Amino acid sequence: MNVVHVPGLPEASQAGSGLDPYLSPSWFLDYESPRVQRFVREAIGDATDARARAVRLFYAVRDRIRYDPYRISYEAEAYRASQVIEDGYGWCVSKAGLLAACARAVGIASAIGLADVVNHLNTEKLRARMGGVDIFYDHGYAALLLDGRWVKAVPAFNIELCERFGVRPTDFDGREDALYQEHDAHGRLHMQYLADHGTWSDLPLQQVRDDMLRHYPGSAFSAGADSAVVSTQDRFEDETPLQG
Repeated sequence: MNVVHVPGLPEASQAGSGLDPYLSPSWFLDYESPRVQRFVREAIGDATDARARAVRLFYAVRDRIRYDPYRISYEAEAYRASQVIEDGYGWCVSKAGLLAACARAVGIASAIGLADVVNHLNTEKLRARMGGVDIFYDHGYAALLLDGRWVKAVPAFNIELCERFGVRPTDFDGREDALYQEHDAHGRLHMQYLADHGTWSDLPLQQVRDDMLRHYPGSAFSAGADSAVVSTQDRFEDETPLQG
């Protein structure tokens, strides 16, 4: 399908074929695969209405898929929804793509958005991999069309990670945006929203790749996990967060 990019969100009032790009499967959003179908069935359980299903899918992606910023690959295969489930880990972009795919599997129109945030909690290891940069460029989120309006949700940070770092987890009720933890569990500033780059009807991997190279030049973060040996035993949530 043709990828549609809009500076904000698609028109929620679009009828018929206008929403097709936000409901159709794609190579990345392969929700017709048995693995994604099974993940969706297990997640939604007995939920019957769209909002309840969206909420359950959000929590399944948030907590069943670990956030891992050290095994970021820029190979396309790593971003297929079915592969993210198989791997059991991902980062904000791949997890946003998975949530978008799962939503479409139950007939909920979805898009993928990218935004920039300042992160005030980090670890020594991750900061070094990012070349000392504290801005997370192209932080991925999913936008879901529920009850005639788009709501944004970031399913990136699993509950174990949030508890370990003392950060309030991002909760989602299907009515309000669930984007960024502005403060940690102690009320300290954690994340600040900088810019929203709009939404895409399919996962914009090349856009992300280009931006990583531009914003983190020469860093291990821009090179991806393919450039370094990363132990499968390394867990980001087991590190000690920095302040400031």
